[in-house]
Amino acid sequence: MSLSLCVLGSGSGGNCTLLSFEEGGRQRFALIDCGLSMRETRRRLAPLGVDLEDIDDILLTHLDTDHYSPPWGRALARHDITLHLHRRHRAAAERAGVDGRRLSMFNGSFTLGESTEVETVLCAHDALGTVGFVIEHDRRRLGFATDLGRVPDVIFDHFRGLHALAFESNYDRDMQVHSGRPKFLKDRIMGGQGHLSNEQSFEAVRRIAAKSKLSHLVLLHLSRQCNDPVLITRHYAKHAPDLLDRLTITNQYEPTPLLRVHRKGAKGKPVPARPGEQMAMF
Repeated sequence: MSLSLCVLGSGSGGNCTLLSFEEGGRQRFALIDCGLSMRETRRRLAPLGVDLEDIDDILLTHLDTDHYSPPWGRALARHDITLHLHRRHRAAAERAGVDGRRLSMFNGSFTLGESTEVETVLCAHDALGTVGFVIEHDRRRLGFATDLGRVPDVIFDHFRGLHALAFESNYDRDMQVHSGRPKFLKDRIMGGQGHLSNEQSFEAVRRIAAKSKLSHLVLLHLSRQCNDPVLITRHYAKHAPDLLDRLTITNQYEPTPLLRVHRKGAKGKPVPARPGEQMAMF
């Protein structure tokens, strides 16, 4: 039994993460968000030996176009993919052209397949909010949250006892303040319904890590204009060196390694995959 993730891309140009877990004698695949084009998603899945036809489910955090690319809505039935969506987002999904026959609405916890439990947390982001997930498979728990705006206390009620955490770290505050971006955009990003700064993210991560045994920490949705992975790495090296060897910083242009979630808290080694091979290491 196993649970693994690979962030195919994360940022304002498109967000998509592959989940993989063994069930019923076969490998099951799901995506969190589908903000990359279908063509680009297929291209980034190929080195892992996965195709769109192998995807069973998509878990959608929200319907911003960098998390949901509209052409996916018409292709769900063709690829036999179920789209899991918060009830609050249903009207927006209909306006976006999502095939209603492939929608599975949730307003709380639900199950993927036969045995993978998904807890959900609705968080502030723009008008409709965004959904954080805790995916539990074979006693391995993965927390995933992005586009938070701010970190609500309810996150800490759910994000505990984790073995892996994927969490937004969008902008460096000084870089944001001194950027040439218009004031309305800065206000939206930093106003509590946009994105998390590195400082906000770090404080939340430390609090979650204190009640977890993380084998992986993955930072999501870094701003290309107002963030720098070097700054983040230095901050963790200085203030949380115990997490540094578990840290993966995502970007917009290339996937992370395939990261296997371990229960013991030791860093899980990235799992190599050869082109054309169906992740036989599981």
